Amino acid sequence: MPYLSASDLPTKAAGERFRDLMNRPGIVQLPGAHNGMAAIQARNAGFEGLYLSGAAMTASMGLPDLGIITVDEVAFFIRQIARSSGLPLVVDGDTGYGEALNVMHMVRTFEDAGAAAVHIEDQLLPKKCGHLNDKKLAGAEDMAAKVAAAAKARRHLYLIARTDAAASEGMDGAVARAKLYMEAGADAIFPEALNTAEMFREFARRMPGVPLLANMTEFGRTPFFTAQEFEEMGYKMVIWPVSSLRVANKAQEKLYATIKRDGATKAMVDEMQTRAELYDAIGLNQYEELDRTIIKSIVPSMD
Repeated sequence: MPYLSASDLPTKAAGERFRDLMNRPGIVQLPGAHNGMAAIQARNAGFEGLYLSGAAMTASMGLPDLGIITVDEVAFFIRQIARSSGLPLVVDGDTGYGEALNVMHMVRTFEDAGAAAVHIEDQLLPKKCGHLNDKKLAGAEDMAAKVAAAAKARRHLYLIARTDAAASEGMDGAVARAKLYMEAGADAIFPEALNTAEMFREFARRMPGVPLLANMTEFGRTPFFTAQEFEEMGYKMVIWPVSSLRVANKAQEKLYATIKRDGATKAMVDEMQTRAELYDAIGLNQYEELDRTIIKSIVPSMD
């Protein structure tokens, strides 16, 4: 039923529901969802948790992922994804949008918007995608202070500390930072931009008992691995952060080229979500049933 009906809302906080997922056997698969419709489709495919990527979110806004959006802009996306899917959502918190007080404000805002978990990273602004060159790192102690501030601000939010140190400080540096972040209050570690199976395995070996997140992004430094392969390497979570946006953008590009060429959309109709499929996905009739003054909508037969 729609989120408007209180009886259908979860009784547990989002963070608690995410912890329940983490306590179950097996790897937690978290596909990226860049808007509410993508979240519905991921849920309908059988996923039990989702991921909101800063790169996918900013790209959907026509902006680069350089840390230039605000906490409230992210909260808008969190609300629509959590509301439409009802699933626990892990959110990309970039660098925390500033120092300790800003990080605490981010945590409170994201948790109030419906986030289940957040990760913050040890880059300096202007931050870059973890798979790009010339990333500038914050001091390890400064990042640990942010993690401690986030832990102090949360109620139930699951806190993941991301380190981008492997590229510039090597495995020793990344592991040392990860251990410090765990001591500061993180629940899990996200080692970004590891580029071989051996690197993934070594990091896991050196962080025993710590839940680890793997990033399976396309066109980056990480080779393609399956969720099962990541689990065998010692990882508890895997994200596919930008995949939904990449597929949607490619389809839209083809649509606009077709309209420009043909002056019509007929050649693309077979590749479209139908009106009936759209209404079913968003639960149009279920919303209508909540208000007896609305006559049930009927899908035109020609569609």
